[in-house]
Amino acid sequence: MLGGADRARSMELFQCVVKQGSFSAAARMLDLTPSAVSRAIDRIEERLGVRLLLRSTRTLSLTAEGQAYLAAARRILADLDDAEQAIGDQGAPRGRLRISAAQAHGRLHIVPLLGEFARLYPHIMVDISLSDRLVDIAGGQADVAIRFGPLADSPLTARKLGENGRVIVASPDYLARHGMPAVPEDLHDHNCLNFNFRRAEPTWPFRRDGRDYALSVQGTVEANNGETLGQLAAAGVGVTRVGIFGVVDDIASGRLVPLLEDYNPGDVETIHAVFVGGPNMPARVRVFVDFLGEHLG
Repeated sequence: MLGGADRARSMELFQCVVKQGSFSAAARMLDLTPSAVSRAIDRIEERLGVRLLLRSTRTLSLTAEGQAYLAAARRILADLDDAEQAIGDQGAPRGRLRISAAQAHGRLHIVPLLGEFARLYPHIMVDISLSDRLVDIAGGQADVAIRFGPLADSPLTARKLGENGRVIVASPDYLARHGMPAVPEDLHDHNCLNFNFRRAEPTWPFRRDGRDYALSVQGTVEANNGETLGQLAAAGVGVTRVGIFGVVDDIASGRLVPLLEDYNPGDVETIHAVFVGGPNMPARVRVFVDFLGEHLG
């Protein structure tokens, strides 16, 4: 039976193998031989009685059991970090803080805050990933995620950070070539650039005479983030509907023109910080969420 320290080392080794993607890369990181790393993984699998990794000549992939073990290892190692944090440095928040944020909003509004946060909390290692892909927080893929729009029911905790309005825009060059839409139905004659992820709907909302309705739109380009759509619109490719935060500078400079504002239903996306809450929430998560609430709320 392995002791707690040996199990923790096994979990750290397994986590390193998954992160590096190969035994040889993990061995270099851990200053071990690839065969030693391979034997260590074999011992974990033998102890658990399940296969955690599927090995090929070029890649490693996680089994379902491997995914579950990785999530548990991340949580346990984070708890160990928190326990050590409570003992050392008079409880100063410390450890790795994994943040997930959307590409455009993260670049424009989260990343600029990280310098000040790092100065305030020098013992916290900030690990930020910018992607519009939703990560599994409960599964240990991130500590805090910044999410837009309605949230699915889950045991996670959410703190509201603000709201983001939507605006339809096009470039002056595009409008000179294709004309200014006067009513929403004119968009049927325009190249409407839209999002490509599954939760995106191929309709845009409008309000006329107090009645809300949705209009189907079509175009030649789809993208997975608003920043790309804004860039395409500014380049004269078509009309798009995106969050105001991503195009406010282009509108101010005249590179983009707001359209159909008289028909804007005033729809907004709520912005939340989502995390695992509760009495055992790591201090590094708590101070970061409080920091975001202070600077974005």
